[in-house]
Amino acid sequence: MRVLYGLLGALIVGGTFSSVLRTLVIPRPTRSGFTRSVHAMVHFPFQFVADRCRTPENKDRVLAPVAAVSILFNLISWLVAFWLGYALLQAAVSDLGALDALREAGSSLFTLGFASSRHVDLTVIDFCAAATGPITIGLQIGYLPTLYAAYSRREAEVTLLQARAGSPPWGPEILARYAQIGVTDSLADMFRNWERWAAEVSESHTSYIVLSRFRSPQSNRNWLVALLAVMDAAAMQLALNPGRPQAEARLALRAGFVCLRDIADIWRIPYEQDPSPDATIRLTYEDFAAAVAHAAANGYPLERTPEEAWPHFRGWRVNYEDLAYRFAHLLDAVPAPWSGPRRTLEETVMPITPVDRRPAGPSGTLP
Repeated sequence: MRVLYGLLGALIVGGTFSSVLRTLVIPRPTRSGFTRSVHAMVHFPFQFVADRCRTPENKDRVLAPVAAVSILFNLISWLVAFWLGYALLQAAVSDLGALDALREAGSSLFTLGFASSRHVDLTVIDFCAAATGPITIGLQIGYLPTLYAAYSRREAEVTLLQARAGSPPWGPEILARYAQIGVTDSLADMFRNWERWAAEVSESHTSYIVLSRFRSPQSNRNWLVALLAVMDAAAMQLALNPGRPQAEARLALRAGFVCLRDIADIWRIPYEQDPSPDATIRLTYEDFAAAVAHAAANGYPLERTPEEAWPHFRGWRVNYEDLAYRFAHLLDAVPAPWSGPRRTLEETVMPITPVDRRPAGPSGTLP
């Protein structure tokens, strides 16, 4: 039995150390089954309540604490696992019973020092446990500023997009608003910024998987919906206006769906590596034609008709539509247009295009 206790204790302590390193220390995409299981258990009750909410605002309010609670429970779970593992190791090298082993291991792990032994083997384990507790807590504390810094950088660009894409963001609305104020030439700058944003999100959200569940400060904003809107705007511009500069739009599209695929690999979500440009998509031609009409009504120039542009737009969207819909369903993002179904039946929240109002001239007519 002592050998069994020793092997089991060493396995628990080693596995927990591996989880801590994979989650907090190693600066690259890694998978920790322990962390994933804790996050899933924490998420389930919140999602159960959210599925019974009637409005997107209430659902967002219920799901907002999930990520923070997951981080807290992850730390608690690591400490409990270390406690159990060191208790088993102490039981393996001594005559301590279960309660006495837990008592001494807990005294050392949490540096309370109320229980100790003169047994050499026990003392060594006590020292290891005493070092493990502060190291784990210290790593978790050091992990939080990095996590929230990445969250802040992500949300800054999402917030800036609200004036350009509406609330919630929608790709055709980006084209309509830029055309309305006559700055369609500046679309290239926006696509360039979002290419870099997608690269940063890919790096941070694969290294710290819990970031994907951090929701925006407002219920009508979401990082995934914002990225989808920018990719749709880029795809529409490439399809409708092949004569305009294409480099920035193509690079933003590429960076966007590569970002989604990198995060999907960490979440173990399957996807088509090289989809055919002639494959079908779930967005309908009728929805696309209505969106083109909306953009054109606000002054967006068109080199192709919707019928001519549709095969090209579909060929671009097939690269990211399925993954975007899956993530929107998984994260229960705000039900924006062109973002797919949600877990519960909800009406699509449409952005409102601002009216371009101007003061009247001396004669009472618009200048």
